[in-house]
Amino acid sequence: MTKPILELKDVKTTVKTADGEIVPILKGIDLKIKAGDFITIIGTNGAGKSTLLNTIAGSLRPDSGFLLHNGLDITKMSEEKRTQFIGRVFQDPKLGTAPRMTVAENLLLATKRGKRRFLRIRKLKQNLPRFKKLAAVMNNGLENRLNTFVEGLSGGQRQALSFLMATIERPDILLLDEHTAALDPHTSENLLAVTDQQIKENKLTALMITHHMEDALKYGNRLLVLKDGKVKADINEREKQNLKVGDLYKYFED
Repeated sequence: MTKPILELKDVKTTVKTADGEIVPILKGIDLKIKAGDFITIIGTNGAGKSTLLNTIAGSLRPDSGFLLHNGLDITKMSEEKRTQFIGRVFQDPKLGTAPRMTVAENLLLATKRGKRRFLRIRKLKQNLPRFKKLAAVMNNGLENRLNTFVEGLSGGQRQALSFLMATIERPDILLLDEHTAALDPHTSENLLAVTDQQIKENKLTALMITHHMEDALKYGNRLLVLKDGKVKADINEREKQNLKVGDLYKYFED
């Protein structure tokens, strides 16, 4: 039997509030993720959605339980080392990019994420044709702005760049933390369509948080409902096809 690409075993995570209070957020998460899964995640505020992604990424360490990547225990592995196999796009377009570097320079930097770095010639010019081809798939003119400083991009182009940077090395696991929430509806729709296309074409394994029930049903082959720090439902692709938005709201009723 093939091992899951990522597995969480009874993971419990607490966070410290501004006044020093320790609050339990994840309260025993058991989850097996297969290679190629595209999982959408919904839940009310405080359900543990971002905490789940932070725990997987390594920016939060669980208080108990285990995380396994291809069967190997990564529970205590640093966030930096996990970038070797995890890519992430945040909600804020300003996160994950270097504003005073050009689009091409940011993409070049992303090719070295999680790898040992040495003093060597950058080879930026040699990579420009590749970067232009990559940027063109984002369908927003980013390929024409490779020499533009990132701080001069629109929010949509900046988030498209963040997506490219997170996926350029085809990570084992892609974490999308409401990556379209800060964009206008048209730009958000375009980025979601490209996201779906790239995940399918590159056979990526992805977890995507969304507040839009329609998107949770439209995208991915699995849907997780989080409630009060636990997995309330894990819905497969066939079951998703028979659901409507109204059905999802029932999971949040007391």
